[in-house]
Amino acid sequence: MRSPKLLFPLRLVLLSGLLVHGVTNAAQPLGCLLEPDRIAEVGSPVVGIVGAVNVERGATVRKGQVLATLRSDVERASVDIAKTRAQAEADVRTAEANLKLARVTQQRGEELVGKKFISQQALDKSIAEAAIAEQKLKLAREQLDVWNSELGLARAQLGQRSIRSPIDGIIAERYVWPGERVEEKALFKVAKINPLRVEMVLPATLYGTLSKDMLINVTPELPGSEALEAKVILVDKLIDGASNTFRVRAEIPNEDMLLPAGVRCKAELPDPPGTIAADKAPDPFSEPPPSGTLKLTPKAAPVSTATGTKRTPSSTK
Repeated sequence: MRSPKLLFPLRLVLLSGLLVHGVTNAAQPLGCLLEPDRIAEVGSPVVGIVGAVNVERGATVRKGQVLATLRSDVERASVDIAKTRAQAEADVRTAEANLKLARVTQQRGEELVGKKFISQQALDKSIAEAAIAEQKLKLAREQLDVWNSELGLARAQLGQRSIRSPIDGIIAERYVWPGERVEEKALFKVAKINPLRVEMVLPATLYGTLSKDMLINVTPELPGSEALEAKVILVDKLIDGASNTFRVRAEIPNEDMLLPAGVRCKAELPDPPGTIAADKAPDPFSEPPPSGTLKLTPKAAPVSTATGTKRTPSSTK
């Protein structure tokens, strides 16, 4: 029979093993960084002089919004000329009237030839004049199409003088002022911060614990910030051999754009399967002990066969 005093060292061993197991495998917050989802360096497709700047740094912009304009006096004049040509339909109307007259003349000539009033040669001339009038109308319409195309080209050239935002976001940098000459350099930097990207570099020992579409808690390092739910969108398939790490990317919705980019954060990863957190470790001293733990009980006292009475351990020999 084991003495009850032997249970105390045994419980200490069980407790120390559970605590070490919990501290080692419990998920610890990892460092991360909140970055913009996309950054665009906005430039000009043509060389020109900046005429006006419509936004300042920190302004919220929408896709297609005009950020700045270049001087465009020549381009506007070209649009006006092309527009005037495209609206000139006099040649088309004249050609339509000539064709109508030529067809009536041809029809009357066919009737007169049947009555032997005019010769076949005069009818052939009427037919030829109708065909010529039809070709002139076709030429006038084609010319009008060309002028409409020139109008579209002039408007496209004028549109290149307007610098527009390619994405929804905020103006991160402004590089130009009115009067500056624009060639190859960027005019603005636009950052898309809805959603925000959560960039993490994890040790290779954690590879396989995260997967795409998994949810994790991210807490920005800002005063009064609470934990936010982020969705994993990318788990790098390559492990850096030098640092023995891999990259994980998640995203956080930021519809109101209240959370800034560039902030450090802490990410709490889910516990790996089969691990026990330190604060949830079972207490070996609690009664009754959990299922699966060792429980020692004293052996029952033997019963006398003669009298049917129990004998105490001290009376046994």
